[in-house]
Amino acid sequence: MNRKEEVLQDVVIKFAGDSGDGMQLTGSQFTNNTALMGIDLATFPDFPAEIRAPQGTLPGVSGYQLRFSSDRVYPPGDECDVLVAMNAAALKANLKALKKGGKIIANTDGFDAKNLRLANYPEGINPLEDDSLTNYEVIKMDVTKMTREALKDITMGVKEKDRAKNMFVLGFLYWMYNRQMENTDEFIREKFGKKPDIMESNIKALHAGYNYADTTETFTTRFKVEKAKMEPGTYRSIMGNQALAYGLIAASQKSGLSLFLGTYPITPASDILHELSRYKSFGIRTFQAEDEIAAITSTIGASYGGSLGVTTTSGPGMALKAEAMGLAVMLEIPLIIVNVQRGGPSTGLPTKTEQSDL
Repeated sequence: MNRKEEVLQDVVIKFAGDSGDGMQLTGSQFTNNTALMGIDLATFPDFPAEIRAPQGTLPGVSGYQLRFSSDRVYPPGDECDVLVAMNAAALKANLKALKKGGKIIANTDGFDAKNLRLANYPEGINPLEDDSLTNYEVIKMDVTKMTREALKDITMGVKEKDRAKNMFVLGFLYWMYNRQMENTDEFIREKFGKKPDIMESNIKALHAGYNYADTTETFTTRFKVEKAKMEPGTYRSIMGNQALAYGLIAASQKSGLSLFLGTYPITPASDILHELSRYKSFGIRTFQAEDEIAAITSTIGASYGGSLGVTTTSGPGMALKAEAMGLAVMLEIPLIIVNVQRGGPSTGLPTKTEQSDL
């Protein structure tokens, strides 16, 4: 079969499924693969709540958006070109963000009567079978069934085998975007080296997805994104909170002041504490206080004693720090307050959702 290769400049993919479907892992592996090819990218992990919603429901949808381009990339993209929907809820929650004419890769097993009911579709309505998706290119495949088929020789329970279906989808996309799989094979071997069954099932599912895309006539075209023109050097994958932590370390080193972080753990600012606590070699002291008030007052004390005083929090914690902020203002004590904002009013969204470096 003759297949064309189409060169694209910019692609946005959204991986979406239930919180147990491994969408974050799938997205991060596709991200690493993209980065190793020298293609510029930006990601937007979209986590569900910390307290897991019932399986198959709209609040339980976990997503990972990735934009990659042969040009420089800054935002992770508003609209997707490709939506991977592992179940009905994932499609419903993300369809509005898919471009007209975009591709939907749908796991048909996630669109059975139970999943459709949990995603609040009216009885008897299946979006994959009516005309509601005529504006999109829909690729239907029973990922669950094909993953089980690929792993039939491995002695594992059905539930354990089904956990590898995200790797089947990843293999499918690796073929679609003309990728090599070696780095993901290596990652799986390192991660699951002590669990040979899980390691073998993930590698087999990955290759089965790739081979399925290769042998089926689903696509007549493969896509390719060229390397981005970037300054030569060493690049790393980094999140906003990490970058902020490194900036604070640099400020401490350049100013000659020892850094003191007095903080109370709160989503989504806790990562700054986690990161800074690893750098004691730079003379950094981190203190996890018993509450927000103790966190800011200890920082004021450190600043009064000549240190670079930093406290980190989110919206509700900011309200609790208000009185001590007044104290610092009256005494004219320098203080760095980091407010990693939450989306939404009042205490915002006290879970992980939408809390990417606002």
